[in-house]
Amino acid sequence: MNSTLRKNNVCVVIPFYNEEKTIKKIIEETLNYVDLIICIDDGSNDGSLNKVPEKENVLVLKNNVNRGKGYSLKRGFEKSIESNIRYTITLDADLQHLPEYIPAFIEKLNSSDMVIGNRMDNLHKMPFQRRMSNIITSKLLSVKTKMKIFDSQCGYRSFRTEILNLILPTFDGFEAESEMIVKATNNNLRIDFISIPTIYGSEKSKMRPFQTIKGFIKVFLT
Repeated sequence: MNSTLRKNNVCVVIPFYNEEKTIKKIIEETLNYVDLIICIDDGSNDGSLNKVPEKENVLVLKNNVNRGKGYSLKRGFEKSIESNIRYTITLDADLQHLPEYIPAFIEKLNSSDMVIGNRMDNLHKMPFQRRMSNIITSKLLSVKTKMKIFDSQCGYRSFRTEILNLILPTFDGFEAESEMIVKATNNNLRIDFISIPTIYGSEKSKMRPFQTIKGFIKVFLT
């Protein structure tokens, strides 16, 4: 384990919904870099929950129904705060985020409060619909926050846990990730970005465009 990743230093929050094929692998790979993993089962109805390794440092929270990514992230953040962890990472359960980048995310927290993955250097690998959505929302957030937001939709992020209470999401869906950026700038927190690979497989996206855009508009107007 990297020397900067000490006991009670780093935890990862992984929300998941019907990720039976990938949840075990992402957890096992992530354990190489962190002290604690907090998984939030967002009402999965496949065999995902049974695939989560039973380990002392893997904690599972369960939503009885599908509540959304924002709701699940908030539950994970609250548990991380309660656990008195110094740094908190979020990553997705579908293997689009490589755990090997965790040390780089943590290192950037030496000069930042929040670090967001930036996939916009590899746009040709991003599905067209997601690419257009990300470009538009990132530009709009840049205007609202008065700072350059490179990738508003990336779920691979790191935080100083001490600042999470200031930016806990109130929206339940994917728009919560934009809401957290707005709250961070409103609180004058330091935001940085780190270039990461753009990875998309054959999996079907769980992001519903109309609902996400509707939620984003609400965030933008707040």
